Amino acid sequence: MSLFKQLLLAICLFLVVAFSGSFMVSLESSRSQYVNQLRSHAQDAATALALSLTPNIDDPAMVELMVSSIFDSGYYSSIKVIDTASNALLVERHAEPDPNGVPAWFIRLIGLEAAGGDAIVSRGWQQAARVEVVSHPMFALAKLWQSALGSLGWLLLCGALSAVLGALLLRRQLKPLDYMVAQSHAIARREFLSLPDLPRTPELRRVVQAMNQMVEKLKALFQEQAERSEKLRVESYQDSLTGLANRRYFEMQLNALVSNLEEARPGYLLLLRVKDLAGLNQRLGGQRTDQLLQAVGQQLQRTCANYPETNNLITRSRGGEFAVLAPGLVHEEAIQLAQALEVTLQSLADTGASDVTPVACIGMAPYSPGDDPQALLKLADEALARAESQLEPGWVCLEQGTAPQAADTHHAWHSLLDEALQQGRFQLFFQPVVACEAPERVLHYKVISRVLDTQGQAIAAGRFLPWLERFGWSARLDVLMLEQVLKHMHSHKEALALNLSAATLADPKALQRVYDLLAQNAVLGPRLTLEIGEEQLPEQAVLEQLTRRLRALGFSLSLQRFGGRFSMIGNLAHLGLAYLKIDGSYIRAIDHERHKRLFIEAIQRAAHSIDLPLIAERVETEGELKVLREMGIQGVQGRLVGEPAPWR
Repeated sequence: MSLFKQLLLAICLFLVVAFSGSFMVSLESSRSQYVNQLRSHAQDAATALALSLTPNIDDPAMVELMVSSIFDSGYYSSIKVIDTASNALLVERHAEPDPNGVPAWFIRLIGLEAAGGDAIVSRGWQQAARVEVVSHPMFALAKLWQSALGSLGWLLLCGALSAVLGALLLRRQLKPLDYMVAQSHAIARREFLSLPDLPRTPELRRVVQAMNQMVEKLKALFQEQAERSEKLRVESYQDSLTGLANRRYFEMQLNALVSNLEEARPGYLLLLRVKDLAGLNQRLGGQRTDQLLQAVGQQLQRTCANYPETNNLITRSRGGEFAVLAPGLVHEEAIQLAQALEVTLQSLADTGASDVTPVACIGMAPYSPGDDPQALLKLADEALARAESQLEPGWVCLEQGTAPQAADTHHAWHSLLDEALQQGRFQLFFQPVVACEAPERVLHYKVISRVLDTQGQAIAAGRFLPWLERFGWSARLDVLMLEQVLKHMHSHKEALALNLSAATLADPKALQRVYDLLAQNAVLGPRLTLEIGEEQLPEQAVLEQLTRRLRALGFSLSLQRFGGRFSMIGNLAHLGLAYLKIDGSYIRAIDHERHKRLFIEAIQRAAHSIDLPLIAERVETEGELKVLREMGIQGVQGRLVGEPAPWR
């Protein structure tokens, strides 16, 4: 029984005991008073009747008339006139008054006995007769019964009012306890909530202050771990001069994005080199040269921002060399990007290097999923060398061996995907996510989409997703996939994870459709987790609203490909995520590269402080799995533990 119910019941019991005791005391007092009144009433009647009978004692008719008159005028049980000489009964009247609605159990409970009185009738100086009068207690019992009903009504009224007022008061006073329960549940969901308004009750105030202090301490510890991990990430993977990614991070992402056959997208690698950096350093000085390099980095970011669907990776590899890895970029867009960079970088000649025109040269090379990263770098270096050896144009693009296929045209993809979306011609593939300590135990299955071409062949997501994004159809695919997944879950009991795109989160109609589907299948909530890629995260307010809505529907949210924006982990503490999936670029060769292990350990400490499970993506070797198991990572996903496949 809750504390609220216990206190409310205690109040009600106290009222019952208090009013019952008061009623019993009042009843006993009234009972004694009524006994005295009955005795006095009987004695007064006997005395009055005796005085009235004195002149008429020898007239039997008059005696009987007077006795009847007295008897009919009050509550009497009996009146007797007895001859004192012979003890003969001269006149007697006896009756049993009506109970007047007084129940028999109440009469027995009160136990009010009849009271009597007597008087002597004289004849001169002699005693002629004796009058005996017995008053009936029914009148007193009726009064006591009415008094009991009135007291009971007052008790019920006061009890009801006290219960209502007590319930309101207790609810208000115990409200901080409800919030403390919410605080505890929030901590279990990896959220940190503080009660800003402290209660006035001193005892509850101290408890709430202690809870707030504990929450703030946990939040501070988590924030400290997050800041330490972010500092380590910056030192390991960020260029200190330009703020761009460094060469180490570039090589990690290049190996992860190019060689991944499953999710990798075809795209372009762009290399940019500032001409005559040593000469610029001599003519302009180190400070102005650094400013020039910073300006080049800013121009790269600004220009590449015009192609947000490509998720460009912009890095400064060394000196005056920059690299842009643009997955999803097609040939026409690559040419446009190179031309735009040529124009924007031309303006940097005004920084003092006016004798250098253009400021930089550019080399580009396309790639497809599964290509050798080193061969791609070699091809891009060759394009950059050709660009440096000529004056016009300032860029060179080499297509050797990796030219786009004829099927990868805009019209062909538009027709194929539009028809597939209309006909639902997408197939679900499932990849197991297993426990790190016990690979035979499946935590859930990651759902991956495949589009079927006209011949019924499955096409990997990395090839068609960029085209879906260009056509603005990502939300259509998400809704279709969710419908198929929910249908699948009704006939299978395994837990699944499904990705949502940024386009769905930004489209109110599509998002509402997702909510409607989830509401109709709320029973599946514990077995379905929705995932969002780190690079697709919306604003914090939108993300918090999404998690609250999903939690209300019974579903959970998680992040995948996490690691590049570790500074935001402080905000993730308020979301109550199901888990985090670490990007595979930090996992690849972690058994040989110590800097990756240090970074993952930092993430593990921060996540452990809020009890947030971590899952490693794209685990491919036993050495990687061994290191992850030693670090305490909860789950792994990758080709080592299971390839994506249709459901069997």
